[in-house]
Amino acid sequence: MEEWDVHRLLHRPGVLLDIGAHDGLLTFPFARLPDSRVHAFEPLPSAMARLRDNLAAGFGGIPPHVVLHAEALGAAPGEAVLTLPVLDGVKQEQWASIAKTYAEHASVTTESHRVKVVTLDSLGLRDVTAVKLDAEGAEQEVLEGARATLTRSRPILSVEIEERHRAGSTRDVPALLAALGYEGWFWHEGSHGGWHPLADFDAATLQVASSDPAVFGASEPYIFSFYFFPEEAAAACLARLRAAA
Repeated sequence: MEEWDVHRLLHRPGVLLDIGAHDGLLTFPFARLPDSRVHAFEPLPSAMARLRDNLAAGFGGIPPHVVLHAEALGAAPGEAVLTLPVLDGVKQEQWASIAKTYAEHASVTTESHRVKVVTLDSLGLRDVTAVKLDAEGAEQEVLEGARATLTRSRPILSVEIEERHRAGSTRDVPALLAALGYEGWFWHEGSHGGWHPLADFDAATLQVASSDPAVFGASEPYIFSFYFFPEEAAAACLARLRAAA
């Protein structure tokens, strides 16, 4: 089951957040869900420019129910350096991160952008029903700055968490969300199939990959999308997803 399938099946009218929107892979379908109001966050200037162009091409302009944010999200307001690795002259935009410098990898050069950082809580968003988060190792800080929003609105979350971007993150991010009353799950189509609680996740076998952008090999399967449901709604969410699987 793909990330979009989870959001589509569990959609509730309200505010949907695409954090790490890149050029709009989820921003577009989010914006087409009924009664949705979308906030898309993308601090990389080149990706934000394409996101704007793509929305203009697809909707005839930026739709009034879509708000674009060029800032990064974090645990506290300020500034950060967004580092973009470059391989053989090709920018690896999907690896752009405010959590890493890539200095340890001789195989890459880098491009840096100084970006503004805000907390999600500072935006005062209400009625947030869904969050997609992909911050290349900065997920912990984004969620630290979103505690009040998560506590108030109780959205469902899909979070990309990878040990290659931040060691210990598959432990620390779920622990933060568990303290806020969230259950963590992942989808695995293997011999056991279906939905599994995060307690079953073993990074040593299910998430083996290099932190070097020049090394493309990864374990099979490579599971990096995790889903978090408010504990008071988890049973209903899982029942709906399992029925659709």
